[in-house]
Amino acid sequence: MMEKDFYNKTGSMALGSRLRRLSERLTDQAGAIYSLYGNDLPPKCFPVFYVLSEGGERSITDIALEIGHSHASVSQIAAELMTKGYIREKKGKGDARKRFIALTPKGKALAERMREQYEDVGAAVEEAMKEANYDLWKAIAEWEFLLDQKDLLKRVQEVRRRREAAKVRIVPFAPEYAKAFRDLNERWISTYFKMEEPDYHSLDHPQEYILDKGGHIFIALLEGRPVGTVALIPVDAHTHELAKMAVDPSAQGLGIGWLLGQAAIAKGRELGLKRIYLESNTALKPAISLYYKLGFEKITGQVSPYERCNIQMEMRL
Repeated sequence: MMEKDFYNKTGSMALGSRLRRLSERLTDQAGAIYSLYGNDLPPKCFPVFYVLSEGGERSITDIALEIGHSHASVSQIAAELMTKGYIREKKGKGDARKRFIALTPKGKALAERMREQYEDVGAAVEEAMKEANYDLWKAIAEWEFLLDQKDLLKRVQEVRRRREAAKVRIVPFAPEYAKAFRDLNERWISTYFKMEEPDYHSLDHPQEYILDKGGHIFIALLEGRPVGTVALIPVDAHTHELAKMAVDPSAQGLGIGWLLGQAAIAKGRELGLKRIYLESNTALKPAISLYYKLGFEKITGQVSPYERCNIQMEMRL
């Protein structure tokens, strides 16, 4: 398969490979351009050399920050430039551990000879950009800005979560989910706390202690597999408690807690409730953050049957 056919087939998912190939082509041609002008400066050394050619001595750290390279990379380039006799090293006045480098007379002479090369290369690139339909320079700057705001890894993670979350269904409780309801909650509670008597009542007998009292249980299914639960348990005629929310660790990160919470809130509105109440523990920071995002607010004053409870929240419907 020809190179262009390969990139046409792979499309944008091979963006990094295609940019690397373009970079390699430009680097190879840059080497030929340096030879054309009789200069033996390796193209990879250009950013460091150019910064130094603007005058004065600079530290390795400052140069690395300015050109966006690692400290190790700049140190390696500096060593190569010193070998060629283009720069010299000097210890810092206040801190001998800090390395400063500057052009030697030989380096300054090279910088002077390269002025015409800079002008010709700049003009040639400008002409090429005018022939193109798109301004590559501006596009690169825009992509750098976008990746600064959110890197590609995070963008892929978000797309993956959306794709996998689309496979999640929230369904009402059915007898075949009784074991999953118990297992998911017992695993979650035991991971952070200990099972208490009220837990055993509702998890061992969900029909009697939740459903028969007018409550509701929702199960999250990922490709048919139960991976999450939540319950609405009646407190009084106008209030239900949001409880027994648990998500399988293997399915976390897909927004299942949010989907379960939304299902419970929708059911509360459907029932005409005025208030949904919940109890939790502040050690569970992701859970507390989720409850705030769902619209719950912290309250005080109610007595809890759970030892682990140290925060109570409510949502007014």
